[in-house]
Amino acid sequence: MKNYRNYWWLFLFFVLPASTNYKLEGFSLGSAGGGQVGSSNYSINGVAGEVGGNPIVGSSYGIGPGLVFAELANVPKITVDNPGNYYNKLHFVVDTQGNPGDALYAIAISSDNFVTTQYIKSDGTIGSSLAFTDYQNYNAWGGSTGSVVSGLLGSTTYSFKAKAWQGKYSETNWGPVATGATVAPTLTFEIDVSATDTHTLPPYAISLGDLYPSNVVNSPVYVWVSLDTNAASGGGVFIYGQNGGLKSVTAGYTIATVNGDLSSGGIAEGYGVQGVGATQTAGQFLILSPYNGSGNVIGSVNTLVNQIFTATTPVTSGRAHFLVKAKSSTSTPEASDYSESMTVIASANF
Repeated sequence: MKNYRNYWWLFLFFVLPASTNYKLEGFSLGSAGGGQVGSSNYSINGVAGEVGGNPIVGSSYGIGPGLVFAELANVPKITVDNPGNYYNKLHFVVDTQGNPGDALYAIAISSDNFVTTQYIKSDGTIGSSLAFTDYQNYNAWGGSTGSVVSGLLGSTTYSFKAKAWQGKYSETNWGPVATGATVAPTLTFEIDVSATDTHTLPPYAISLGDLYPSNVVNSPVYVWVSLDTNAASGGGVFIYGQNGGLKSVTAGYTIATVNGDLSSGGIAEGYGVQGVGATQTAGQFLILSPYNGSGNVIGSVNTLVNQIFTATTPVTSGRAHFLVKAKSSTSTPEASDYSESMTVIASANF
């Protein structure tokens, strides 16, 4: 009877320290008994004669005494990098350290070396709290390919660490810290005017020469543009004109800009541009309609801002060019001062 009463006394000893605000880091059981105790919110276990104490932790190892530490999952590692010059996210891969496939992993992240801590949520964003649904298995964290966490600050170094859980009594301490850095948002844009892909300097001017009725005239040079951006949603190049066409002050007349085929009999006169090509080394840089036509099909350069080239993802070394086309008619007033001021701009979608 004496041992029986002592057993229940030990049972009460383990129940009382449980709360929603703290946890036991170490405990011991005397020679009088052992076992498992728990509730809907917690559980602990032990064996008779188990030695109590916290783990001994060094810079590259951790050792803990007793059954509890023997049951812990293997402490995971994590690697972090920035392969895409991300300004708002980082790539990471969980190293399971040999844990079984049903093990779950939580990941902590900090921009101040864990003075304050946030957690990677199950949807890849960050939050100040860690819910059980944020513990994901290896495959959910992207497996060997890894995953990305978004919503980060640009030009900031982040620290990551992970811990594992594989059933009752098995959650590990946080593993070693790995770091990665975001970069600043970038947008680089350049314009050149040349017959070949050559770097040129302003001022930029294009001469179409004489316009003869019913003849489509091409500019002898191209307008070349370069676009580089790490914006998550890419960017684009836009054009607009001051006059909405080739304007002559002398004649008081404008050869209006148009969309369509200058070779068509339905367009007696007109002016516009045609995208010729677009390339890139990473991402995708494209010519948009109606500027992607062939032959004498052109897109207008009116007083509204119109997009001619686009990238929907980050683009590296985007390079594109377009030419100017125009046609006069027999009713176009003769003058030597037909001209237009065209503006080319770029933007990024961060």
